[in-house]
Amino acid sequence: MSAPLLSDELSAELFFLYDTHCPWSYVATKLVNEINNAFPSMTLHLWHTAFFDGKSEENSSLRIKEVDEVEKLANIRFPKRYQQNLVQDRNSILSANLMTWAQLKTPNLALALLNALQKAHFEQGKSLTTQANVADIISELKLSPPAKVFKSDKLTKDATIQIEEIFALQEIMNTQAIPALLLAVDEQLILLNHNFYLSEPEAIVEAVQLELKKHHLNTKNN
Repeated sequence: MSAPLLSDELSAELFFLYDTHCPWSYVATKLVNEINNAFPSMTLHLWHTAFFDGKSEENSSLRIKEVDEVEKLANIRFPKRYQQNLVQDRNSILSANLMTWAQLKTPNLALALLNALQKAHFEQGKSLTTQANVADIISELKLSPPAKVFKSDKLTKDATIQIEEIFALQEIMNTQAIPALLLAVDEQLILLNHNFYLSEPEAIVEAVQLELKKHHLNTKNN
């Protein structure tokens, strides 16, 4: 089946609010991949929330419970190498710095970078807190980020500015929950319920197509 096309009459963008170290974000990225493949002309904004700063935000039993819930809803199984690290506090600052830089400087490679970072964390068990953790990924994608992005204790200026933009968007959405998928069509904002599609990521494409058609009809009628 051919991919649905985005009408030239519509200006559509997709905002993905996530954290590289959040298991819910990991499974939601599969939805972003499907949407990006189906609507290649749609502008994609990958906004890292830098939610995890390396400090204890919860005990390990709560993290294990969260992973169990993700596995059940998304019908997946996390490798032992990842689950063994659930006792450690999560730190996504370096990833936030790197992803923000990529979104600004090489947006065409940002989604590939996100997928690679999540694979390294959730499938290979890497903490992603050192330059060595991400060196192979950067080399494979032929990226040349500055040294400042490799800090795991301080956000870059660009990452800090982006988080301020995230806060503003979350106020509009009236939720701070992550991950969040927000479809912006012209001036209309539509919060997509990603939970409906985690076990069948390809189904999100039809949902987006329906929203685009609905907006197109409303525009014509008005």
